[in-house]
Amino acid sequence: MADSLRIGLAGLRRCAGFRGALAAMDGVVVTAICDPNEELLNQRRQEWAVQYAFPAYEPMLEHVDAVILGTPMQFHVPQAVAALERDIHVLSEVTAATSLIEARWLYDAVRKSGAKYMMAENYVYIKPNVLVKALVEAGLFGEVYFAEGEYVHQIRHLHHDADGRPTWRYYWQVGKNGCTYGTHSLGPCLQWLNERVATVSCLGTGRWTDPEHLMDDTVLMLCRTPSGKLVKIRVDMLSNRPHCMTYYSLQGTTGCYEAPRGFGDDHKIWLQDRVDDPNRWVSLWDFEDEFLPQWYRDCEEEAKAAGHGGGDFFVVKDFLAAIRQDRDPPVGIYEALEWTLPGLCSEQSIADRGAPVEVPDYRSIG
Repeated sequence: MADSLRIGLAGLRRCAGFRGALAAMDGVVVTAICDPNEELLNQRRQEWAVQYAFPAYEPMLEHVDAVILGTPMQFHVPQAVAALERDIHVLSEVTAATSLIEARWLYDAVRKSGAKYMMAENYVYIKPNVLVKALVEAGLFGEVYFAEGEYVHQIRHLHHDADGRPTWRYYWQVGKNGCTYGTHSLGPCLQWLNERVATVSCLGTGRWTDPEHLMDDTVLMLCRTPSGKLVKIRVDMLSNRPHCMTYYSLQGTTGCYEAPRGFGDDHKIWLQDRVDDPNRWVSLWDFEDEFLPQWYRDCEEEAKAAGHGGGDFFVVKDFLAAIRQDRDPPVGIYEALEWTLPGLCSEQSIADRGAPVEVPDYRSIG
């Protein structure tokens, strides 16, 4: 490998945030980009001073050591597999796969490849989620047994292009019924519980706001872990209301946490060993100085320049560290599948009126 790691960016609208993170890091160079929109492709090539630009994906692979996939979700597996088969490292946007068979293809490709695979779930790197995880690991929540996350994001304007034609989201996000885009909510919850999902049960509200789409307005997915812990996930990309994409809560035997829902709310926490009054919330940020990890503090100012609350910066940083240190990425193939598969299985559950569906366990495959 050359002294500088050669990076290729696929899907330039989403990759702008990743490119900003890469610009803050040493030993990497964006050598190639690809996007079917040639106007955008040429614009980014000039702006970013990139050597190679392609309207198609596979020619780009001849010029890179690693790729970042910011393409629509139906391309994630075929593009990841094409790179992994060439021992090219892959950082893939969410979700990891769009079907159970694709998930198996991806798993097999990662296992056979000499390259690293990481899913770019940036919500686990959002500051409050990092701090809550640190408090859980310090034992201040006791035994955690319930978590919830919500991704409520009215994006109907993204389901058609300017000419009224359906976009990829029309088919792959709201063109199926179930928890089709749940990793932003599920990832942090499963990190806190430190378990996978064993079964899912999923129900929806029906289609009231925009009946053109197959997805119910609001979908609720209940996830049970092997030890009996519970996670509740809400996904809604259709209802008329303000956004609430980062609501979470966590309950343990000696502590609980609730994220803000907006309108002046704040991150609230109660910890039995730290708050005298059993009925009084305190601010999560009261514990920042003592418990926010040093790795986050060291890069917090740099991270602010990247997207998603600094999440894009830490995703890229950990991806590059996994390559250079030859270690497993923090969101590797097992985490990627464990955070993606429940949503895929929810499609069967919602079709079966909420019947529980078992989620495959890839760690048992070996």
